Amino acid sequence: MPRGKKLVWSIGELERMLDERRSSLQKLAKQRTKVQKKLAVIDREISRLGGSGGGGGGRVKNSMSLVATLGAVLKGKDSMQVGDIVDAVKSHGYRSNSANFRGIVNQTLIKESQFASAGRGLYRLKK
Repeated sequence: MPRGKKLVWSIGELERMLDERRSSLQKLAKQRTKVQKKLAVIDREISRLGGSGGGGGGRVKNSMSLVATLGAVLKGKDSMQVGDIVDAVKSHGYRSNSANFRGIVNQTLIKESQFASAGRGLYRLKK
């Protein structure tokens, strides 16, 4: 607060400001409820058509875990590059909403003990 200026409101002015805010909040809450009802209708229609409702932020269900899918992709292969592994995992039907799926695959290959590095950016199953 700047020096020398003192803000003073009467109780009546403060009550009026609070009433205005309460009124604005009630109007916004009603608007939000209407929009939520419209979104629920749209989500049901998306689900009916086979899409994922909720704006795509939901977690995808896969029949196999990422580790199991990586194992299936690398089985019988000498070694593969991370980009090729990502493509193969997707072609096996694994789905992800991740913006950086390649990074997740790379971290999983590094972290899980059943995979081994075969050089820079190359991975294989441990023997």
